[in-house]
This record gives sequence, structure tokens and C-alpha cells, in this order.
Amino acid sequence: MSAALSLDDIDFRILKELSADGRASDVAVGERINLSSSAVARRRKMMEESGIIGGYNVSVNLIALGFSGVVLVAIELNSQAENVLNEFEQAVIKCPSMSYCGFVSGDTDFIIMIHVTSFNDYDKIYRQELSILPHVSKIRSSFVMREVARRTNPPTIFERR
Repeated sequence: MSAALSLDDIDFRILKELSADGRASDVAVGERINLSSSAVARRRKMMEESGIIGGYNVSVNLIALGFSGVVLVAIELNSQAENVLNEFEQAVIKCPSMSYCGFVSGDTDFIIMIHVTSFNDYDKIYRQELSILPHVSKIRSSFVMREVARRTNPPTIFERR
């Protein structure tokens, strides 16, 4: 279903409210956008069933848990053959320290995000997870000095197009 094409302004307002507070009740959302709770529930269910709402999760404060560092890791592979890409992707998914991995364009093949407690923590991750990934020809690590912004959903997605 091409559900994104069938969303109206009210659906986007519901999405915006749920993006800010995924635990908000249909009553609370309805009060904020001036809609009945039954209409909110019906629209929410439609967006869940169509896959527009992919689920609900908790935003964990990683710094409060001791993960004060973020490392962006650029990976270059020795080939871009389909079997090489597939083998690398299957292996990186198994890395327990990886929170994000994307296949990218440019000089780098993959970007990985890792949250760490210390430089020593990253050294351990580098040795036990990253250095054993298949088909890697180069690993470049950049430590995030200061996080400027973090968004789950950019505000522009809630604007009616």
C-alpha cells in the first residue's frame, strides 16, 4: 500500500505528537490536536497496519549509562563484489557494539556508529569486533567531540507536502 500518499494533515499532526511522545494515549493526542480519541485511535491503527508507524521504542540516555563517547567508523572494503558486500553485511550485523551501519557512496563503503564508555572500550571493540570483519582494507575512526543535535525524526517530515 502506498499509504504515504493517503495521509492528510491530521495524520501528520498525529505522527508529530507520537514522535514527541510514543506513549501518549489516544485521548491525550486528541486533546492536543482537537480530535476525538476514537478518531485518533482509528488513524493510529491505520498507520500501524500500513507500516507508516513501524513500532514504538524507548529513547535510552546512553550518557547516563556510561556511554559518553560516540565513534564514527569509516570502513573500506577490498572489493564491492556482491558476495563481498553480503559477507561483510552479515558479519557487521552480528557486532554487538554497533548501533548503526550504512552502505554509503564516496571513498568509504560503510559508516558504522559505536557508543563507547572510554578509549579503552573502543580499543577492545576495535580488536574484538571491527578488525575481524571480512574483506576490510581500511578502518578510519573519528571520535565525536560534541554532539550538536540528535533527532529520531526530522521536523520536515511532519510538514504537509
